[in-house]
Amino acid sequence: MNSHEMPDVQSSHDARDIAIDQVGIKAIRHPMTLVDGDQEQATVAECQLTVGLPADRKGTHMSRFVALLNENPLRLSLSGMADWTRAMVDRLEANAGEAHFTFPYFVRKDAPVSGQPAVMDYDVTLSGHLEHGRARTMLKLVIPVTSLCPCSKEISAYGAHNQRSHITVETEISDTALAIHDLIAAVEAQGSCPLWGLLKRPDEKYITEYAFDNPKFVEDMVRDVASALDDFEGINGFEISVENFESIHNHSAWAVIRRPAR
Repeated sequence: MNSHEMPDVQSSHDARDIAIDQVGIKAIRHPMTLVDGDQEQATVAECQLTVGLPADRKGTHMSRFVALLNENPLRLSLSGMADWTRAMVDRLEANAGEAHFTFPYFVRKDAPVSGQPAVMDYDVTLSGHLEHGRARTMLKLVIPVTSLCPCSKEISAYGAHNQRSHITVETEISDTALAIHDLIAAVEAQGSCPLWGLLKRPDEKYITEYAFDNPKFVEDMVRDVASALDDFEGINGFEISVENFESIHNHSAWAVIRRPAR
């Protein structure tokens, strides 16, 4: 029996009359090239690809998601995400769909004093959403920084507790000419101090003293990031969350600010 003679069970009728909001594949890894402004870098994405399924359709064609990933080398960008999502929805004969690609994004950073070069990695999720004919491009960034406690500094005879923090930003992209590395730089500047991949002793001294001179509560950081993004061109609304992995507690401090998309 060849493929043309085999029954297409997925396309058969389903009598339960219950539509499915999202159905597809997740946790599949695939090589990709990210085009970010005038820069390109190779990376590996974990993909989650889904479409909406009408109430009368028994199933979706799962293999088509994988086939689309493998037809051509995967090249993604802010400007091309809407077209990729439309192509996926058309291939699956659907009316709505979402494509999420989560990958490590690398930025070369020179240490602040010694100038030692190294790369820093950031977790990035680039997403396309298509519903009712409208396509949206979404971006999620997880940016590690250092935070130093103002209260600890104020009440201690010497020193202050500090820790690594994660600033997570989720936003809709309104201008696809935006460069991801510019947005990362604007956000990580709001910590007590940024992080670097490689440090020598003069760099460690600089970072320790810089953070000590720039103490911030989790509330300070989330407000400072919101202030920076309120005037950042190319984004439409955002959700910011900041988590301090407290060095003197067995819990995290956490804060969130949301701005609805216009």
